[in-house]
Amino acid sequence: MDKQYILFDLDGTLTDPMEGITRSAQHALKHFGIDVPDHTSLDFFIGPPLRDTFKERYGMNDDDADEAIRIFREYFEPKGIFENEIYEGIPSLLEHLTQAGRSLILATSKPVDFAERILEYFDIKDYFDFVAGSTMDERRADKEDVIGYALEECQLIDLSELVMVGDRKYDIQAAKAFGIYTIGVLYGYGSKEELKKAGADCLVKSVDELEEVLLEEE
Repeated sequence: MDKQYILFDLDGTLTDPMEGITRSAQHALKHFGIDVPDHTSLDFFIGPPLRDTFKERYGMNDDDADEAIRIFREYFEPKGIFENEIYEGIPSLLEHLTQAGRSLILATSKPVDFAERILEYFDIKDYFDFVAGSTMDERRADKEDVIGYALEECQLIDLSELVMVGDRKYDIQAAKAFGIYTIGVLYGYGSKEELKKAGADCLVKSVDELEEVLLEEE
C-alpha cells in the first residue's frame, strides 16, 4: 500500500488499555453510587470520548460528566495510565514503517499529554511525527475533530496519501468523513460487524497482517 502518511489510533490499536481504563471508570462510577464489581464489563469506555460515554450510558448531564472525568483521572493519571500493554509486534511494525520512509501520526481521543506519556512509557514516541489528541478539558475529543486537527497542523492536502488505522467505528467513520482510506484491526475492541458497517476499506486480524498490508508494494 503506497500511502505516505499513516494515522494510528492508540487504544485498541497500538496498546491494550483494558485494565487502566476500566478500573478508572469503575472508580468514577463508584463516586456516583454506581457499583460495578467486574471492572472488565466496562470495556465500552475504550474508544469513544469519556464525556459521551458517561452521558449516553449513565444519563449524566454536562456537569456530572465533567465531574466523572475528574474522578476518572484521579485513578488514571497516577496509576491507570500504566495499566496498559503494547500489542506484540507493534514496535517492530512502527520501526519498519519509518525505515520505509512513512510518516506516522497518532490520532487519539485521549488528551495529548496522556497519549505522549503512554508513547514514552512504551518507548515508541520517536516513531511519530505528530501526536493529535484532545485537550485536558476534553475539547477536540471527537475523532473527526482530532483528524481534522492533524491534517491542519501537518498541512496534509492530498488525502489520497493517507490511511487511518483503528479498531472502532469512531476511527473509521471519522476518517471516511474526510475521504481517507481506512484499515480496521480486529485484534482490538471493535467487532468485524461494527467495522464493516462503519465502512472500513480493509480489515486485518493481526499486527503481522497489518504490516503486510501497509508495506505491500502496489
